[in-house]
Amino acid sequence: MKLFHLKPLRHQTDEQLMAQAAAGSDTAFEELYRRYARRLKGFFFMQLGGNEELAADATHDVFLRAYEARSRYREGSNVSTWLFTIAYNICKNHYRSNAYEAELLASLDAEPMDSLQIELELDAALLDKALAQVLSELPAPLHQLFSLHYQEELTIPQVAEIVGIPEGTVKSRLHKTMNIIRKKLKQYENK
Repeated sequence: MKLFHLKPLRHQTDEQLMAQAAAGSDTAFEELYRRYARRLKGFFFMQLGGNEELAADATHDVFLRAYEARSRYREGSNVSTWLFTIAYNICKNHYRSNAYEAELLASLDAEPMDSLQIELELDAALLDKALAQVLSELPAPLHQLFSLHYQEELTIPQVAEIVGIPEGTVKSRLHKTMNIIRKKLKQYENK
């Protein structure tokens, strides 16, 4: 019987780890959790109105669903795409429940309109805050596409697979999103 040593978990690809997790390795699944939990929590934090507790719960749900479905993982599939597809579906379900919309409307009603006035002379930190505000005002589908492509750095084909729309539609919607962002942040040009 020939024994062989596998590379340490941290040196294995996501796909190798997922294949091992599908075969029953909890340590391989834990390594995937270590690699993706923070990114997914950040994604949920941005998508679910900045609610840290809700983001943590949603992140837990992604890994619970992935763990339960690990034996159905198709070897060779991109693990990050698979995990973000699960995350995207959790967001869609959350939006459908109207809980997000109700919380957002309540928080908007609580803020006086004067707080939305932005000074012209801003430093980089204030510009980042203004961008975050613009992103939070985008319709959920556009915000999700922006986050998946620009913040999570997923490719157009990966985003298209995650949200279930053609690549051309992803490109078109990203272009529309960038135009909205440029228009709303126009006052910061050349400052």
